[in-house]
Amino acid sequence: MTPAIRVRGLRRTFGSVVAVDNVDLDVIDGEFLTLLGPSGSGKTTVLRMIAGFERPDAGTIELAGVNVTNAPPYARDVNTVFQDYALFPHMTVLENIEYGLRVKKVPKAERRARALEALEGVRLTDLGDRAPSQLSGGQRQRVALARALVNRPKVLLLDEPLGALDLKLREQMQVELKAIQRDVGITFVFVTHDQDEALTMSDRIAVFNEGRIVQLGTPAEIYEFPASEFVAGFVGTSNLLRDETALAVLGSAGTWSIRPEKIRIAAAGTAGEAGERAVAGTVREVIYVGMSTRMVIDLAPGGTLVAVEQNSGRHADQRLAMRGENVTLLWNTEHEYSVN
Repeated sequence: MTPAIRVRGLRRTFGSVVAVDNVDLDVIDGEFLTLLGPSGSGKTTVLRMIAGFERPDAGTIELAGVNVTNAPPYARDVNTVFQDYALFPHMTVLENIEYGLRVKKVPKAERRARALEALEGVRLTDLGDRAPSQLSGGQRQRVALARALVNRPKVLLLDEPLGALDLKLREQMQVELKAIQRDVGITFVFVTHDQDEALTMSDRIAVFNEGRIVQLGTPAEIYEFPASEFVAGFVGTSNLLRDETALAVLGSAGTWSIRPEKIRIAAAGTAGEAGERAVAGTVREVIYVGMSTRMVIDLAPGGTLVAVEQNSGRHADQRLAMRGENVTLLWNTEHEYSVN
């Protein structure tokens, strides 16, 4: 099956800086793929090259099997939604959505019908007559999305479109955006530096670092089986045990990752069950963070681990009283993952 996007050997430099370094990527038709990485990792430059806003120094870009490497943006069957929604303030919501169709000289009746359909698709049916200034941030984001979808592109590119929203609204829009993508069935390529956003929304994630894709997989694969120390540290929170500390605690040298939520805290002297590792330690710090409590434990063999427990059942103030207490940390040895 021909992928929606195929990138081969993509490279882009800015002076002496290599922004994108020999990237290969296939985007499956109809999937929600997220390009995830820190600032300067190359993810946005790759998106801009797919859109046609940047020209690669080397490599090729295909859309549905057609080489578009040197094609201008308007000749590519893609649309882009940016963090700055750039809605026209003097137009109504419906007129904003119709604008691209008007430029393409789509007949008035057809463009109005398609705009109303797009408006319904983003669940704003009753707001077509409003001005953008009368909408909330989340509603403006959905209008920008409808304006892109009304052109019925094969691929929709989204460059950190939720970055300007507050946390609660951003979390709400993550769910809505994924639902919209599933309903319309087109390919979404989403750029973000927010790990939780990527894990929440994506079918697959491409993790970028220093201009390269360092791991590509499903959210569960990326989180549970990080391919490197960078991925383990960047995607979610991970305990990293290195060299002498790893040898003392695990009996194996190298660098190992253990996620905080995989660790159980038990009374001092507790023996682990079959397949579990039991390590003695002392609680140095207890941090209450609402739904959970984070504990920093100094290990008897050396080193420090962070454990996370959900705040269900046991009262948080009881955990706060555990500072300085001797405990046993328990985890399944299957959750020790080498990231050498």
